Formats: sequence, C-alpha cells, structure tokens
Amino acid sequence: MIIGTGGGSRARHAYSVGLDLGLPTGVLSVLGTYVSMQNARMLNYLLAQYGIPFIEPVQFAQLPLYLAERGAVIFFGMPPYTFWHENPDVGRIPPHRTDTGAYLVSEVFGAKSMIFVKDEEGLYTADPKKDRHAQFIKTISVAELKVLDLQDVVVERPVLDMMVNAKNRRSIRVINGLKKGNLTRALNGEDVGTLIYAD
Repeated sequence: MIIGTGGGSRARHAYSVGLDLGLPTGVLSVLGTYVSMQNARMLNYLLAQYGIPFIEPVQFAQLPLYLAERGAVIFFGMPPYTFWHENPDVGRIPPHRTDTGAYLVSEVFGAKSMIFVKDEEGLYTADPKKDRHAQFIKTISVAELKVLDLQDVVVERPVLDMMVNAKNRRSIRVINGLKKGNLTRALNGEDVGTLIYAD
C-alpha cells in the first residue's frame, strides 16, 4: 500500500495567508508541500510501530523494495513542482496539489486501485456541507462529470484530465475516511463511496 498524505485544512489556511500576503503560485506550492510533509511525518510516527517507513520523492526508485519489506510506505502527496509550479488560469492557488501528486504515483507505479480518503461520502452535485439538496453520485465517468460542470468537485480537476490520458490508473474511488471500516471495505474491492472512471 502506498499512502500519500494531503494538506487538508492546514494547507488551506497556509494558502489563505499566502494569498493575503501576495505570494506567487510557486511559493504557495512550497507551503503546501511543507504541510503535506508534516502530515506524512505525523502518520509515519503513528504507524512506526508497524515498521511502515516514510519516503521522500528521491526514494521512489526503491519503492518496490520498501513494499516487499514492509508492505506499505508513506509519502507526502504534493507533486514536486514547488517554485516551478505553473500559474493557474484563475487566481494563484496551485492547481496541482496533493490529489494530483497521489494520483500520479498510482498511475506511474500501476497501482491496483487509487482510493481518495476524504471527509465526504464521495462526489455530490454540490457541497453537501453547504447545500442540503446536494445529491450523492455513486458512479460517473469523467466525460459525464465534465458535462455536469459542477462548481464543487471532491478531487482536484487536473486529476480528471490526467485520467483521460492515463495508461494504468483509469479510475479512482472517493470514500469517507471518517466512517470506520470504509477504507478496509474499499481495499477489499467493495463498492463504497464514489467511483469515477475514464471512458
């Protein structure tokens, strides 16, 4: 199992402060990287008793060895664009964040599945925390999702674009990690959360 960490609310706070200070996209990407790395380290300390190591991007060449030895690794999901991150079409928040980084690792290494663990059941027609009429979407293709042109999507939009051109990982599953047993069910191939697939 390859476990990538996101930045969560701490990264959103860092981006907000950075935007207020007028920092460019590349610097915001660096800040997001540090937060994601801190989260990976925290998870590493929690799982150290099981011998699960934390690895940095330069160690990915040894990933097969780590998996053979320990069965799992932890990494920070932020892709290594940092200062060289392209500017988004709108605003300054980096468009390629931890969802993108984790997805790219699953694609490059041909992972059996890609499970995004979030604080939502999966994909909705709107943000269910703000809209009580938001409808849950169990299964949807990338093409169908793009036609819906939803204002709020549970994963970063670049992930959807990358799935269309992917060779190995043409589907993702989004689950609620706050519900006990969901991750185990998803790892066992059960139909939990939302499945998004490329045609």
